[in-house]
Amino acid sequence: MQNMPFPRMLPVRQSFPQSRPLDIRAVLRDEFAKVLPRLKPGMRIAVGVGSRGITNLQIIVRKVLELLKTAGAHPFIIPAMGSHGGATPEGQREILEGYGVSEQNLGVPIRASMEVKLLGRTQDEVEVYGSVEALKADGIVLVNRVKPHTDFRGKLGSGLMKMLAIGLGKRAGAAHFHITASRFGYEPVIRSFARVVLQNAPILCGVAIVENQVHETAELAVLKPAELERGEEELFARAKSLMPKLPFDDIDLLIVDRIGKNISGAGMDPNIIGRSVHGYSAFLGEKSQGSPAIRRIFACDLTPETHGNAIGIGFADFTTTRLVNGMDKQATYVNALTALTPNGAKIPLHFDTDREVLGHALASLALKDVLQAKVVRIADTLSLEH
Repeated sequence: MQNMPFPRMLPVRQSFPQSRPLDIRAVLRDEFAKVLPRLKPGMRIAVGVGSRGITNLQIIVRKVLELLKTAGAHPFIIPAMGSHGGATPEGQREILEGYGVSEQNLGVPIRASMEVKLLGRTQDEVEVYGSVEALKADGIVLVNRVKPHTDFRGKLGSGLMKMLAIGLGKRAGAAHFHITASRFGYEPVIRSFARVVLQNAPILCGVAIVENQVHETAELAVLKPAELERGEEELFARAKSLMPKLPFDDIDLLIVDRIGKNISGAGMDPNIIGRSVHGYSAFLGEKSQGSPAIRRIFACDLTPETHGNAIGIGFADFTTTRLVNGMDKQATYVNALTALTPNGAKIPLHFDTDREVLGHALASLALKDVLQAKVVRIADTLSLEH
């Protein structure tokens, strides 16, 4: 493998339509006018923040806190991320701090307890849980990005409704959600769980973020409880239209420089790579189960922001020994078991150097001429401009 020639490559840049400039602080100020009448001096407001790498997250959260303080409220932050961070208060706090959402930077407490309580039951008599720290507050504000989900297709995906259903439920609620969703489907259960939370928790509003193809903030909206479900559907449609794609339909080898929870809830976004969290076929004699058709994937490294959570490594056919050594297996396994997606945590073939991995990956394609292999390299599944 040391002497195997590799295909020549050249840089490619995708051109996406530019979004109109957005004054984040001004938009939030105007949007928050909808809910300010509900705020009274002295109210304790929990601001829920998740585990995704969202551009301008610190700026958005800081402005939300500022608006709440100006209204006389006393805000604090809660991690609204289900089982992420190894399902520990310390782990979830560490994830937030990696995004600049820390007590030191923002001047408010972070209350990261994993304790939950029963909120109510759905029409099917399924129990729904919520964070005790959030429920102690006089009001709850959620901040999250709206985009297509990694595990299912529908009119909703990742966003505020999912944060209501899963993120606020901590590990216990997230596990209960995934068990229920395995029987009744993701989107119906997100809707039914979120409706119970909206009826039984003091939700003040949700701050919805839409990003464009190059990971820039394209749109912001503040949704009141009564308009949250329908409003998120509309934002989801716009977010879906702004999702980037790989510019090729047929790829022999995809090299992904980094994977991580800040890139995608699945580590590598299945919407981009066409491989499902519930399994895929790597048989060379048949078409890929998704689009584009990618025969082999090589995942090189973890992002620092994922804190060792290597969920999504199971979508790769090959990886490096350094990535495997950098895994926090506890955090990865907790995430995979809670989400009932063990495929995402499987460790693929791995070798000490990138050259070894590339050699074995190309050889496994059984091509007559390896120099004609169709190879694509990307930084991650969120960054597809280059």
